Amino acid sequence: MNVGELLAGTARSFEIEGILSARLDAEVLLSRYLQINRTDLYTRNDRALPADALSGFARWVERRLRREPVAYIVGSKEFWSLTFDVTPAVLIPRPDTEIIVEEVLAEAKHCAGDCRILEIGTGSGAISITLAREIKGAFIVATDISPAAVQIAGHNARRLGVGDRIAFLVGDMCQPVSGRFDVVVSNPPYIADAEFRNLPVDVAGYEPETALRAPGDGTAFHGELITGARYLLKKGGWLFMEIGNSQRAHIEKLFRESNQYDSIDFRKNYSGIDRVAKGRKC
Repeated sequence: MNVGELLAGTARSFEIEGILSARLDAEVLLSRYLQINRTDLYTRNDRALPADALSGFARWVERRLRREPVAYIVGSKEFWSLTFDVTPAVLIPRPDTEIIVEEVLAEAKHCAGDCRILEIGTGSGAISITLAREIKGAFIVATDISPAAVQIAGHNARRLGVGDRIAFLVGDMCQPVSGRFDVVVSNPPYIADAEFRNLPVDVAGYEPETALRAPGDGTAFHGELITGARYLLKKGGWLFMEIGNSQRAHIEKLFRESNQYDSIDFRKNYSGIDRVAKGRKC
């Protein structure tokens, strides 16, 4: 069997099983397995593959047919044009989270001199590492409750050349942190209990539940962040949080009831859904 035949057959298998991104998944898996560019799948599609390569790739296909995410199978995911190593210990970085990076960058330019940033719940380190690369004078503290996540984030930071400007700490929410920061940023768990039950197997069956699910309506951790960040932010510092669908009104209420923030605002994703909440410490 050659590359073109294997690609077509894999895509058909995924389509039959109802995988919506069938062709893309087949391309990503096969190019990564063969360690070639996706364009090479077409320019070199007559290349014959030996039996051992076919059997090895078949194991990857079976994993995807069981709905294991492609990122876990290949061991990495692109975010902000950077490649992050990922395992099932961390949430897979998503394009929507690039919006919170954009918002932080827009405000961080006002930092005088160096910029101190705190990320709560770093996961793979995607937010902190991206900010460290974009803001050359930034020093970042990044926390996560999962020691395995902190280990992966530290590995990614070193691999991407910013390990000397990010301190990784293990701990729950704001507990392991002291000092004052210009920015506190977080993509906390925000999937409500009812919504979690309806997530696709690709997500609920493989990604860490502790990074996805929040009690009740999904805003419990946002409330903790709004309360905790007021003791960690400098006057005029900003809190940024990724939020879930239909959570804007409640989170705005939490901000205003705290009496600690002004300039409260929200940013929609490119589908028109509110995805980032922000407030400035009074």
